[in-house]
Amino acid sequence: MITGKQTNTVYFSEKLFSDQRFCNSAILLADILSSNGISQKQITATQDIWCRDYMPVQADSELFIQFRYEPSYLQDELELQSDPKKVCKANGITPQFSKINIDGGNVVNWTDKVILTDRIFDENPAYTNRSKLISELEMLFQSQVIIIPQIKSDMTGHADGMVRFVDRDTILGNSRKNEYKYWREGMNKVLKEHGLNYIDIPFLEHKEPKHPYHAIGCYINYLEVQDLIVLPVFEVENNKDEEVLNLFFQIFPDRKIETINYNEIGLFGGLLNCTTWTIKE
Repeated sequence: MITGKQTNTVYFSEKLFSDQRFCNSAILLADILSSNGISQKQITATQDIWCRDYMPVQADSELFIQFRYEPSYLQDELELQSDPKKVCKANGITPQFSKINIDGGNVVNWTDKVILTDRIFDENPAYTNRSKLISELEMLFQSQVIIIPQIKSDMTGHADGMVRFVDRDTILGNSRKNEYKYWREGMNKVLKEHGLNYIDIPFLEHKEPKHPYHAIGCYINYLEVQDLIVLPVFEVENNKDEEVLNLFFQIFPDRKIETINYNEIGLFGGLLNCTTWTIKE
């Protein structure tokens, strides 16, 4: 599997720049990437800005795995559901197609390990044998698959808003002491079973009455490409921006870390990892 540090190109849905709600943040992020020498491209034929979810997963330099993209949370908003086959064809991408239904935002990986939440079982009811589904995924990824509990109140059930790999044996994630008890206990069980270390990252409980499914406060949903990490900061009341930034300097002493206020996009439920597709070209 290709890790974030191994990627060198960032793709965006062209809608991120054409939609007036998001273009200011998109331009700011593009400027950060340009100043760090990161190649950028735009994806055509998309229905929304969340390109991580419907684009293929890069398993190695030549292999892209395109999963079925039929998320349950878009079943009443099919106009927002991009068609991966059309998107890949329009952008000259030739992936290996899989019948398994998975959003790219639910795939968090190291070179030989992949973390997904148990949302995959909800989205693939035809697989009554869960072990069979996991075995098929491990064959596709050529990596160990690790299942963690989803947050039940999270509309998407994605892993990329909860955990990310630091190295082969270490992940960072939302502070367990502030999470739901069922999730904390389930996560601790997974960590013990797989011998993983866990770094607790504070998150912010922020209320936006008009946007109940916003992502403001989720520092885990950052962008990683080459030696650069772009970390979201929120600049709202009671934020933990400085505390988290200092933690990231300690966790990633060999990386360049930039920050961005991505709130105008965060209001709609996603952040930096969600609106980017990073690959090794």
